[in-house]
Amino acid sequence: MPAPTIPYAPRYVPAPPTKEDLEWADLPIIDFSLSGTPEGRAALTPQVCHAMQTYGFMYVVNHGLTQAQNDRIFDIADIPFTQVPAEEMKRFTADIKGTGSYRGFKPREMWEIDNGVRDQLEHYNIHRSVTDLQDHPKALQPFPPEILAFTEFNHKKILEPILRILARGLELPEETFIKMHGFDDPSETYVRFMKYYPRTDEDEQKSKNVWLKGHTDIGTVTILWSQPVSALQIRCPDGKWRWVKHIDNVIVVNIGDSMEFLSGGYYKGTIHRVRQPPVDQQGYPRLGVFYFASANEDVLLKPLVYSPVLQRVGINRRFDDEKAPTMDQYRKGRTAAYGMSKLIKKDEVVEEQIIHGVPVRHYN
Repeated sequence: MPAPTIPYAPRYVPAPPTKEDLEWADLPIIDFSLSGTPEGRAALTPQVCHAMQTYGFMYVVNHGLTQAQNDRIFDIADIPFTQVPAEEMKRFTADIKGTGSYRGFKPREMWEIDNGVRDQLEHYNIHRSVTDLQDHPKALQPFPPEILAFTEFNHKKILEPILRILARGLELPEETFIKMHGFDDPSETYVRFMKYYPRTDEDEQKSKNVWLKGHTDIGTVTILWSQPVSALQIRCPDGKWRWVKHIDNVIVVNIGDSMEFLSGGYYKGTIHRVRQPPVDQQGYPRLGVFYFASANEDVLLKPLVYSPVLQRVGINRRFDDEKAPTMDQYRKGRTAAYGMSKLIKKDEVVEEQIIHGVPVRHYN
């Protein structure tokens, strides 16, 4: 039987990795070849849980996707930004403020970064079902089978083992978080293709080289496929900003607010930001591929107080349990407000807004 023919996609050529001596975050590296069995997950639990209690970030290696498959998804990821005409892009632009959903395009200059400087990033968001809940521009229409295979890989082979390990870390049954993240259940879990473009020197100066303010993610777990343009920084436990280093065919995983809420603060939604790349990469765009996981829409984001671990160590709440929003309420509120609502300045670094009774902080 002949092999199936895959549709043509222009080859995306990324920037070469930086040669600058940057201060890199010392993130743990987790070998996911062990994640397929209960015994392997038990062995990984101390490493993963320590990472999620301290940095809130980790690298994942040996995840099962080859470098060639990785390259192919980046080829597809670049199509929305290079092969879709401007008029068609407008037709598929998401009504982010009106719906609280990112499905479709987010155009450049929608958000204010600082001192009147607008963002220079575009992204195209695809619900994990790929075609069930949204249509796509003509240039992307040959690729849903590959994109769906990619979403299923992220969900089944990366997200679900992580959720099982995080449940183990709380001494809960492995399926605890799995039941909150059904692949076919109502949820806004999605793939994001995102592209940052270089900015003017004037904008860099006005915004202090920050491309996206320090923030925590909305959902439960974020899966980022490493790419070579260095721009991502995390705020480390000592308060310093350090760079996240690119490693070929590696996944960067971090915890979002919703998992912090569910775990009673045991796992940390780490503050991270995007800033201007180092000098030897400043002329290049930055293409990113993400899988943003959210719990099912009806999940209440309150601590799992029956966890034996939380009963021993205590619970760090960001809001009273009776005021807990659902995943759907919190996601829509955060999404609709981001970059388009007034922030309250708390001090020289921190700005704040309230979303469904939850204080959400941004770090300038």
